[in-house]
Amino acid sequence: MARKATNELLQKAKKSKNDEFYTQLSDIERELQYYKNHFRDKIVYCNCDDPKTSNFFKYFVSNFKALGLKKLITACYKEVASDLFSNKENEKGFFVEYTGADDEYNTLNIKYFREDGDFRSSESIELLKQSDIVVTNPPFSLFREYVAQLMKYNKKFLIIGNINAITYKEIFRLIQENSVWLGIHLGRGISGFIVPEHYPLYGTETQVDALGNRIISPNNCLWLTNLDNYKRHENITLTKKYIGNEYQYPKYDNYDGIHIDKTQNIPLDYEGAMGVPITFLHKFNPNQFEIIKFRKGNNDKDLSINGKCPYFRILIKNKRLQSLSIH
Repeated sequence: MARKATNELLQKAKKSKNDEFYTQLSDIERELQYYKNHFRDKIVYCNCDDPKTSNFFKYFVSNFKALGLKKLITACYKEVASDLFSNKENEKGFFVEYTGADDEYNTLNIKYFREDGDFRSSESIELLKQSDIVVTNPPFSLFREYVAQLMKYNKKFLIIGNINAITYKEIFRLIQENSVWLGIHLGRGISGFIVPEHYPLYGTETQVDALGNRIISPNNCLWLTNLDNYKRHENITLTKKYIGNEYQYPKYDNYDGIHIDKTQNIPLDYEGAMGVPITFLHKFNPNQFEIIKFRKGNNDKDLSINGKCPYFRILIKNKRLQSLSIH
């Protein structure tokens, strides 16, 4: 029985570690500069953030007046003891409401929830209902559930997730429906996350900065949002041609479409379905292209070429060529 309990604790700790990625202020500033016009007279909710350490909290306090915010609410899940086998926990989550007064920041009047402060708790949801825009780095392990909640309550948001999140059917459907889209930065455009002392620094680019922060750079994250930005209105410049170069664009075994190895190789003269890499979504302009489906062919199996399946592909069509052919 003791062995089972130990395994459960270890699994819990492992999951907790995987979610302890703290966003650097520089990455927040780099992305948020493109959304400043969305925040005037708005209530911002950072519902996965300890106001004592969160750089999201620091950013919005520092830019409160410049952004014209109405209120900032920052909420945190209960504090857990660092000792893996200790049962000593602060069972209550806590939050701070900031309205721009200097003394509010100096005193940091922390209010405690009755519950643990989980973003799914009734108290946190009540704060969510009051807010206009949610900005945070949510737990990667709960990303589907987190986004589903934001959509349920019809909230605007700008959040960080793993690039693989766009392959989740729930997230992809929202992108296909043009309900959410990618932010400005992804991959190496997000420089890295601060991790706790107990987090092992291996497997990716790592460093310890001048302040002693342990930083891990997985280079596989993105910003997901439903706040409009300039990038989603830029056309992808098409320079390649399909006619005369058909051999460069093999056809799928199980779908009437051609395979595109890189987004830059999308032909400008092909009206039919094209399978493009998932990184296409970072350049996706909904006025230029239509997303048809993800990954699967007509037989509901992965898209294949001569029996081999390339890495996940998104099937798209060029909207402008379709409209020309109609006329």
